[in-house]
Amino acid sequence: MKRTATAVTCAATLLLAGALTGCSESTSGEGNGPTSSSASPSAPATVDTKSAGGLGDILVDDKGNTLYLFLADKKNKSNCNGACAKAWPPLLTKGAAEVGKGVDKKLLDTTKRSDGDEQVTYNGHPLYYYAGDTEPGQTNGQNLDQFGAEWYVLDTKGKQVES
Repeated sequence: MKRTATAVTCAATLLLAGALTGCSESTSGEGNGPTSSSASPSAPATVDTKSAGGLGDILVDDKGNTLYLFLADKKNKSNCNGACAKAWPPLLTKGAAEVGKGVDKKLLDTTKRSDGDEQVTYNGHPLYYYAGDTEPGQTNGQNLDQFGAEWYVLDTKGKQVES
């Protein structure tokens, strides 16, 4: 319970900081990251793997930013929009996503979001960043209960990793 409250406070602080600095929903479109909005990307996304201590090898982007699944999603269908997508930005791609080391090409795909953007999926799970991860390698979103369901990092088989 304390972890959820801390995460909510962190996400609220990030959103407030963006509002106070005059940030808008659009970005330069240069890559995705844990604090980027859901602006359309200008290049294919890459899914890679990285060792995350006790969590094992997990999915990350090409910069080492942790990727998450949302238990409220259906197979290849995102249920995270609006405020949810601000706290949990989707991993978007222009064209087919690219495979990094340790990633199974057969499990990597995309799905069309309600706004028309292409979101990367792995083993049927739409992939997201967490705004509370401010540096590559952080896993602050692991096992959080937000926006009606829990969030988890994924292993190389596309399964949720329990803490």
